[in-house]
Amino acid sequence: MTGAPPVRIVLAKVGLDGHDRGIKVVARALRDAGMEVIYAGLWQTPEAVVRTIADEDADWLGLSLLSGAHMTLVPRVLQLLREAGLAHVGVLVGGIIPEADIPRLVEMGVARVFGPGTPLDEIVHFLREHTGVADG
Repeated sequence: MTGAPPVRIVLAKVGLDGHDRGIKVVARALRDAGMEVIYAGLWQTPEAVVRTIADEDADWLGLSLLSGAHMTLVPRVLQLLREAGLAHVGVLVGGIIPEADIPRLVEMGVARVFGPGTPLDEIVHFLREHTGVADG
């Protein structure tokens, strides 16, 4: 096989939120689109997520939050990524995020926030476009 390597993305549920149906649907769509998906699972700490990013040499991190703790957990993950020399890793956030918080998350360094009902093709296209991989 020639060309660019596949996009590598770690998907994780941080904090105490135990609902993972949505992130599993996204994981399958990204995998079906040819991306390498590492699902870190439920109840991850920010530290564990950053360790997984480093271990897996991922291009992207997708965080799913439904608990309302996004303004605490996302800044912590971003801080830990910077401290680990992983600021180049793109960060996506999905889940229940109030509209008013989205600009603040983007200012902090989140590449994009995807809410409930986002078409899966939109997520795939965004990742390909922002990783320099052509849509296939």
